Amino acid sequence: MEKITYELGDIVRLKKKHPCGSFNWEILRVGMDFRLKCQGCGHLILIPRTKFEKMVKGKVENQPKN
Repeated sequence: MEKITYELGDIVRLKKKHPCGSFNWEILRVGMDFRLKCQGCGHLILIPRTKFEKMVKGKVENQPKN
């Protein structure tokens, strides 16, 4: 199985939705812990890498910002 690499600014889709209704999160920090920002309401969370890798469904194609 191929290991997926995550970088700052990537948008990922999680398996469970946030209470605001959004599935998409932006990665703000990568390392032993991941800092994620909800794309719906802006809520910030810090979770361990192992938990993040279980929760993530995949990367969302980044839209170019104008």
